[in-house]
Amino acid sequence: MADETTSEGTPAAETGTPADVPATAERPSGTDRPRGRGGRGERGERGGRGRGRGRDDREHASDHVENVIAINRVAKVVKGGRRFSFNALVAVGDGKAKVGIATGKANEVSEAVRKAVEAAKRSMVELPKTGSTIPHEVVGEHGAGRVLLKPAATGTGVIAGGPVRAVLECAGITDILTKSLGSTNPHNMVRATMNGLTRLVSARQVARERGVEIDQIAYKPRQEG
Repeated sequence: MADETTSEGTPAAETGTPADVPATAERPSGTDRPRGRGGRGERGERGGRGRGRGRDDREHASDHVENVIAINRVAKVVKGGRRFSFNALVAVGDGKAKVGIATGKANEVSEAVRKAVEAAKRSMVELPKTGSTIPHEVVGEHGAGRVLLKPAATGTGVIAGGPVRAVLECAGITDILTKSLGSTNPHNMVRATMNGLTRLVSARQVARERGVEIDQIAYKPRQEG
């Protein structure tokens, strides 16, 4: 049987198949390998910029002292099972006599902490200090929680439990004596501590309210201001 021929008269057996096409043949622009590698490189650069923004955010957030005091998981029973959510209690301060506390609620721990930190920054208050301690003794109360705060000499340190210590560290108070006299619930203790700190007054403020000189007030601080 005679061999079949192509339209140009060349035998079909002599025509090249796709496997015989040289590897250096031009490829469509959409499948150009160098372009694909460049695309991956661009994605890597974008990822690098994203990590850079995260570092900048952390550096900006480092201006404040943030302490997570307590995280509580709450389970809600529904028809399909249980739904879990979290609430976080956070204290935030600048380490220079300004401190605030707040709670945040979300379906994830990180989101709950973020909400609490933002709320605590909005509720920060400035406290009077004498050196590295507080001006005078005070008892803070909130619900069943009662916390005694006493000024201390230089070098004493923060003598306090976990929830109270977290608030005092954010406020920048490094010498103080404390004692919990009531509930040990972290929320009650923290709010009782804030109640006591916000009731503090300095000798200068008392003298101004009385309309007298500061030397006329019988006040002896544990530390020099």
